[in-house]
Amino acid sequence: MGKTLGFIEHNRKEQQYRDVSVRLQDYKEVAISATTDELVDQGARCMECGTPFCHNLGCPLGNLIPEWNDAIYRDQWKEAWERMEITNNFPEFTGRICPAICETSCTLSINDAPVAIRNIEWEIAEKAFREGWVKVRKPRIETGKKVAVIGSGPAGMASAQQLRRMGHNVTLFEKSNKIGGLLRYGIPDFKLDKSIIDRRIEQMKGEGVEFETGVNIGDDISIKYLQSKFDAVLITIGAGKARDLPVKGRNLKGVHFALDYLSQSNKNVSEEPYTEAVINAMGKKVLVIGGGDTGSDCVGTANRQGALSVHQFEIMPKPLEWKESRNPQWPDWPSILRTSSSHKEGCHREWSITTNEFVGKKGVSKGKFQRVEWVPSKDGGRPSLKKIDGSDFDLEVDLVLLAMGFEHVEHNSIINNTDIELNERGNIAVDNNYMTNVNGIFAAGDANVGASLVVHAINYGRNAANCIHDFLMETVED
Repeated sequence: MGKTLGFIEHNRKEQQYRDVSVRLQDYKEVAISATTDELVDQGARCMECGTPFCHNLGCPLGNLIPEWNDAIYRDQWKEAWERMEITNNFPEFTGRICPAICETSCTLSINDAPVAIRNIEWEIAEKAFREGWVKVRKPRIETGKKVAVIGSGPAGMASAQQLRRMGHNVTLFEKSNKIGGLLRYGIPDFKLDKSIIDRRIEQMKGEGVEFETGVNIGDDISIKYLQSKFDAVLITIGAGKARDLPVKGRNLKGVHFALDYLSQSNKNVSEEPYTEAVINAMGKKVLVIGGGDTGSDCVGTANRQGALSVHQFEIMPKPLEWKESRNPQWPDWPSILRTSSSHKEGCHREWSITTNEFVGKKGVSKGKFQRVEWVPSKDGGRPSLKKIDGSDFDLEVDLVLLAMGFEHVEHNSIINNTDIELNERGNIAVDNNYMTNVNGIFAAGDANVGASLVVHAINYGRNAANCIHDFLMETVED
């Protein structure tokens, strides 16, 4: 694969970004596509490693990564696209927002910098759209079976496309006004421009997938109604129950869940109307609580809205600062400090901090915090949190964004008005075929595994589609 000594002759080319002073003035994508020559050099770096850990350990989809790399090194871009399309419905999404767990498991990462796999994936997909290689793929046969998919995030979109290509009639229901789920409403445009979603939706429409937006299943239409009209129902509503912060002052004006803030910002960018009270960081002292990707997205959004200052607090300890290009925990995803493009736009970050209280009259004006340490367990279990005496401090804030992750699927009317069982974590329980305890009702993605990555959601959606197809074909034979 690639060039015999390419990994010695060429260095890794890191992702490039637009200048901070320029990109803060808009919501356009911050990442800059690499040149063809740079990508060919990266393809050349892919070594004949024998066991491609990027493919069989790193990527949940089992993407044929070494084959793409070799193809672009040989200037066979259409061949690369055809290989990519076999395993991934939406490489234009993952090429932009996947954290590239394939790269940390790249064999080169043992003692060197990995191949820039995500950049290669991104540009192969973009070239495929430019060249017209992304085709409408209608089914060869029609089964006459009907499937309802509830929720249009990456799991829902992937399963809907796969099921339609298998010949089933598919209707994708979405409670919001537009298709995309968290891809559209949770991820800022500066990471994923929404036109990228729209062009894929047009392909799916051409293939025959039907979209019903503004429909809240469980309230507007019951699950029982769907059961009577469809041969199978798939629930892909995500893990929407955000983790809250039960401290005094939590209900003060100006304290919001991160997703409410990001969703509204995305609607502003796309000029989509909404009825909720305005949440805007302009001229405000912003605090983001939570150190993950959602928190980072809040940082970037707040800076674009003109925040006076942005702080980000995380209760967990500061990860290892790692300056080397290799992976210290190869082939696993390493627990190291990561600084996003949003962090580089302006943010004061601190770790091992817990929130004790929010204070204010008409709205939040100050937070009370305390530093903590994590004490190792004597029996090897989870470490325990201990507040450090005398480490209390205050911070003036007037906008607090809670980005502490998600607990489980929302226990809404879809769950509460049916006999669908939940697992011990509060998510939808399924068997090995993604079926719930109710015959003909399936669940996939974050709704049954908890909050995870887009690439996992696509994988679960594809797997669930295969299981639903087998279920439908069994009923035909019976």
